[in-house]
Amino acid sequence: MSIIIKLDSILNQRGMKSNELARRIGITNANLSILKTGKAKAIRFSTLEAICDALDCEVSDIIEYRKDEENTDQK
Repeated sequence: MSIIIKLDSILNQRGMKSNELARRIGITNANLSILKTGKAKAIRFSTLEAICDALDCEVSDIIEYRKDEENTDQK
């Protein structure tokens, strides 16, 4: 299973820099970077809500689920 974070894409569409988003939602640039690179192990719903509010988007605009190729072959 793969969770794809599309935060860079939506930031580019909105013309917003990462440091601006981090400031608006009240997290550090380092933590936002961890989230953007997909290295985060979890995300709080309150953070997710703040991101969606700041970017005027839906959760599905920034997070995508893709099945691994191996798993689909086994069915």
